[in-house]
Amino acid sequence: MAEPTAAELQDVTKACSRLWELDEQRFVPGQDYEIDLQGGKKIFTRSDAAPANLFKFVKKDKFFSIATFKAFYALLDNYEKETGVAEVVTSEEKRENWHFIDELMKTKPIQYVHSYLATKDKCGRSEHDFKRLLHDTWFKLYRRETRNDSSGFEHVFVGESRDDAVKGFHNWIQFFLEERKGNVDYRGFVLPRRRGRGSADPPDGDDQLISIQFAWEGELKPVTSMFVGVSPEFEIALYTLCFFEGQQSYDCEMGDYDVILKVHKIAHRFLGACYPEVKEH
Repeated sequence: MAEPTAAELQDVTKACSRLWELDEQRFVPGQDYEIDLQGGKKIFTRSDAAPANLFKFVKKDKFFSIATFKAFYALLDNYEKETGVAEVVTSEEKRENWHFIDELMKTKPIQYVHSYLATKDKCGRSEHDFKRLLHDTWFKLYRRETRNDSSGFEHVFVGESRDDAVKGFHNWIQFFLEERKGNVDYRGFVLPRRRGRGSADPPDGDDQLISIQFAWEGELKPVTSMFVGVSPEFEIALYTLCFFEGQQSYDCEMGDYDVILKVHKIAHRFLGACYPEVKEH
């Protein structure tokens, strides 16, 4: 099991950096997938700067051979897109939620966060207790517009629609799958920055943190930032850690990237949103 160091326990941003290193199942750009960023644009520009798809390919045989990716995939069709429509969770969907958590628990990023939070007395030591905490954090339903119409998992990873606009939707896997179905229209990148580059340098296909604009079933998302290629366990671990550490923003170094991690709560106790932002230089 991956254990946090004393320095990481004192500084959550160091723990975030460690999680990046522990993401052993992350896909490799150019090898496991390829993206085509095409044209850049400002957030409020509405013209389409990208005639082709963002994803040229994703290695599907690898995708479905990794247990956490496969279990994550099974969850994506479990939600009503519109806020204001109460979710109905079937017995099969409940089993899928718990199966995903069972697979997460086998991975180093999740084991690390369990140890981290338990050491700081923010969760129990037992696996059973931590699995319950993960379930309630990500899958417990709460109110955005009406009772039980949203959850942390739905907002962050699947995406929602409210007042003809896209809300949430910060996950590369969901983006790729919806783009392949023809539901997503990629409209160009929005000026990410990367350490070691000049501020004017555009991103390229090797970037694993991007800011983009897209439309989802005709509804616009002017800008969203997302990690690309990372595993589901990495993002669940990262956002769970940030949520329970209690801050609204974290300034981190993760690999080659300067990242601002944002956390929003609903009613002071539910995970409303978590996502990365590309730090401006």
